[in-house]
Amino acid sequence: MKHRISIVVMVDAVGALSDRTLHNGNLSLVDDSSAGSEHQGTPDLITAVAPGQVIQWTPIHVDVQTPVEIHAIEFLSGATVPPPADQTVPPHPVEPPAFPAPGAVPGTGADAMGSDGHENHDLLVWEGIVPYDMTPGVPYRYRLSLKLHEGPNSVLYIDSPALLRV
Repeated sequence: MKHRISIVVMVDAVGALSDRTLHNGNLSLVDDSSAGSEHQGTPDLITAVAPGQVIQWTPIHVDVQTPVEIHAIEFLSGATVPPPADQTVPPHPVEPPAFPAPGAVPGTGADAMGSDGHENHDLLVWEGIVPYDMTPGVPYRYRLSLKLHEGPNSVLYIDSPALLRV
């Protein structure tokens, strides 16, 4: 099994800002896990992981004029309960609650290896280590918050992706 799994976060920033949602085809998540991830290419990606693996999230914007960066990643307390299928961002997106600094992976029982601004070809990359105490077969959902350009409505988020220990 690979030591590092990359999750690519592809965002249509113009579409997301216009629709005020990361759904409707505005977000696509894909990974390179060899363990059989589910829902590749959707916001509902469930990445198959093993304890000790490094997970790396990298945002890529499909619009060359609107920058995209990961604002926060927070593991949800009700991580095993899937979100409603029609879940969207409120009509007027607001800044989500204050989350830990970039690179932090809260709620997993382990500290992340901090990217904390680590530059990779001008992309802000977030990394974390899969903890050994994750329950096998249980999806650990996380909130992925993305900052699209600047302004008061520039942060959008989804609660649908997950990590799944195999």
